[in-house]
Amino acid sequence: MNDLADRARRLRSLPPSCGPVRLIAVDGHAGSGKSTFAGRLATALGDAPVLHLDDLATHDGLFAWTDRLRSQVLDPLSRGETARYAPYDWTARRFGPPRSLEPAPVMLVEGVGAGRAAVRPFLAGLLWMEGGSAASWARGRRRDGPALSEFWDGWTVAERRHFADDPSHPFADAVIRQMPTGYAWLKGPRVTAGTSRILTESEG
Repeated sequence: MNDLADRARRLRSLPPSCGPVRLIAVDGHAGSGKSTFAGRLATALGDAPVLHLDDLATHDGLFAWTDRLRSQVLDPLSRGETARYAPYDWTARRFGPPRSLEPAPVMLVEGVGAGRAAVRPFLAGLLWMEGGSAASWARGRRRDGPALSEFWDGWTVAERRHFADDPSHPFADAVIRQMPTGYAWLKGPRVTAGTSRILTESEG
């Protein structure tokens, strides 16, 4: 298990991937702990910006956010410009006032599908939260309570279909395992023989 401060130093040393930004994706099944991990990693990175894909998805298009991500965030950042996106209000069911994302040395994008094929060319690294779909979904249902059980019924169908068509896990640089007192970083499926930019041969 490794200190997040050490991992943060390694991420900052990666080559920029989206203009001046080192964009790191945190992907995994809903309920796997992505948001909590991304928040802790962002703190270790000196309060790095975190883009939550829940702000780009909608009730009518749970995974139809690729064009919004590209036009509102990825393209501006790739030009070294400030990104501006309109977050979706899940209660009001409409997009809210725009938010700004200044280019930063490291930025995290967190959410189910963060490592999808359309996003990977802009990534400096892809991290996958360990955890099977059934256990993660059960955890998410407990977290959200019975009021959102109908939403979860639809979500699990949509997520299963998404990962069947556009899997992220095979392209992960590291798999993140939650431990009682932190996180273990394991070698991801994408890493081949030799030293990874995120993991060394002696780790994972």
